[in-house]
Order: sequence, then structure tokens, then C-alpha cells
Amino acid sequence: MFELGGIIKLLILVNDLSYFLSHRLPIAQAATAEGYEVSVGHGELGGVSPELVAQLGFPTYFVPMQRGGTNPLQELRSLYSVWRLYRLLRPDLVHLVTIKPYLYGGLVARLARVRGVVSAVAGLGSVFIRSDLRSRAFRALLYPIYRMAFGHPNQRVIVQNQDDASVLINWGVLDSQKIRLLRGSGVDLTAFTQLDEPDGVPTVCFAARLLRDKGVYDFVAAARLLRERGIEARFWLAGDADTKNPTGLTESELQSLRDEGVVEVLGYQKDIPALYAKAHIVCLPSYREGLPKALVEAASASRAVVTTDVPGCRDAIVPNESGLLVPVKSPEKLADALQWLIEHPAERVAMGKAGRLLTEREFAIEKIVQGHLEIYQELLESVP
Repeated sequence: MFELGGIIKLLILVNDLSYFLSHRLPIAQAATAEGYEVSVGHGELGGVSPELVAQLGFPTYFVPMQRGGTNPLQELRSLYSVWRLYRLLRPDLVHLVTIKPYLYGGLVARLARVRGVVSAVAGLGSVFIRSDLRSRAFRALLYPIYRMAFGHPNQRVIVQNQDDASVLINWGVLDSQKIRLLRGSGVDLTAFTQLDEPDGVPTVCFAARLLRDKGVYDFVAAARLLRERGIEARFWLAGDADTKNPTGLTESELQSLRDEGVVEVLGYQKDIPALYAKAHIVCLPSYREGLPKALVEAASASRAVVTTDVPGCRDAIVPNESGLLVPVKSPEKLADALQWLIEHPAERVAMGKAGRLLTEREFAIEKIVQGHLEIYQELLESVP
């Protein structure tokens, strides 16, 4: 039996160090408080200094792992590097976050004799959105990799919505007994203090990576329609370009949007509470999500939401209570919903307040962190 009395080594593996800070830092801090020895493996930096993370108490280890990379030799190098990191640190538990970490980390976990594996599925990615021949062929290639990555005997797979769980079960790559549902990454409610709407022209804010699959062009098309209808409103496009994602907008495309002037291209915004405090409505017309933090943060800021009726997005709101759902890839319906909220401020404010209550009930960071700690403990107690 695994000795629970000693120091438990936990390795959190992410593809981007900035993602660790934005989505997993509270979990690492809570695990440290419980006596775990926590390390962080990462690929890209995302503008974050490893020294900063080390100063927070978490040693970092670079793994050559590119989010958008498809070069076979590079991917084999990444796989080998993950194995070497496991052999160096000899973690008792590994927490694998996002696609490449949970695939590569899951593949080598048994070879490296890792005792317990947590695989966090934060959405299934664009390959599961499309049904074209190329996407179907790629899914066929991924099938055995997913089966092996989810095949560790002492493993839990965290999903953020039930639709993703059903896809993986029906695909035949995941045992339903391994699944644990945790709704998102959690949100620090104390960061959102300016809950009243600002004065002035109604402002609609899109805040996410600037990807076609996030519905950027649907948002822009809806803004054009509302301008044609004579609706007075401002439209903000906040987020960074992701050129390594196949659906990411290019700089020339962003410049075209700036030149057109229908939406205001704000770029990356570090202070989301301050951004939402200046907005009236938050809009995310995405094509599929895990459970989008942008919408949870919008509700935390007491802002009404308009989003699409797709996995992940619909799980982040209470329809017609904290926000409105519209069909995916339907700019006209999106414009209709935004117009209704713009023209009904009392109802909009009431939806924002309902969203705040929803986050307090379901998405508070304390609840999500506790769920992770319970999964860690469950795995440790299951070690043969």
C-alpha cells in the first residue's frame, strides 16, 4: 500500500505557464497547504516568468510542447520530455491540464509508474466541433491515443460539462467510472466588487481568445446588424490573437476590423473585473466550450450574458434567468437577443444579479478547489 503519511509529490503539467497562473494557482496553493509538494511542468510561457512562479513556491520545469504543433518529430520529443520529467521528479500524482498534457502525460504515466493520474478535459477542442473529412480522419488517428491516455488503472478524468463526458464515453475511449464533473476552474468572487452597471451608452463585451470558433465573426456580424437597425451601443472585442490555433484571427484580419470600426478591438485585457465593470452585457457566441471562464466571470460581475446553446456555454448560465441562449452560428438571432437586453435595462440588471447568485452557489473558487483536493485524496486512497 502507498504510505499516506509522507510528503506527497504532485506535478501539475500545463501547455502554457500563464494558464497555470490564471486557472490552477489556487489549487496548487491549497494542495501546498494540505502538505503536498507541488511542482509545475509547462510548455510555452505565455508572457509569464518561471521565476515569478518559483517565487510563489512552485518550482517549474520546461517541457518542449507547442499547443499548435503537429510535427511528428517534435511531438515525439515532447512525449519523451514528459517521460524524463516524470523520472526526474517521481511524482505520486500528476494533474494533466488541457489536451497535449493529458494525452502525452497520460500515455507515459504507467511507464513511469506514476501512482495516480488526474486528467483535466477543459473542452474537447476544434477537432470535435467539425465534421468535415479532415476532422473525422484526425479523430480516427487520435482514437488509440485517447484510449491509452485514459487507460491508467488509478485515474480520474475531470470534465466541465456532461456533454464532453458523453462524447468520450460514446467514443469508447473512457470508462464512465473515472469521470468526475467539476464545473469550470472557479472564480474568486472577492475580485468582483463593482456590481452596479455604469452610466452611459450600453456596452457589449466579448472577452476571449480571438478565434473563429469562439464566434468572433458572429459577434461582429451581430454588431453590424444592430448598427443597421439604429441601435445605440458600443461593442468591445477584448482578447489576444492566437496564431497557433487553426481558427485564430490573423493580424491583417484584426486590422480590417479596426478599420471598419463596427467593433472596438481592445486587445488583451489583464484586469477582467475592471473590464466587465465598464460593460453592460457580456457576449460569447462560441461553437463549443468546456465551461468558459469568461461567462462565469461575467456572472460574478453581475452582468447579463448572451451565449450559444452549445456544450459548455449553456452550462454556464441559467437560461432566461441569468442570460439568454441563441442558436450557434446565427448572427441575426444573436443580434435579436442583444437588442432585447439593450432595450430592457431593468430585466438586464435582474439577470446580472441572478448570475451573481449562480456563481456564489456553483462556481466559487473555494468549491472548485475542494473538489480537486477530494479527487487527489480519492486517488491516493485507491493506490494498490
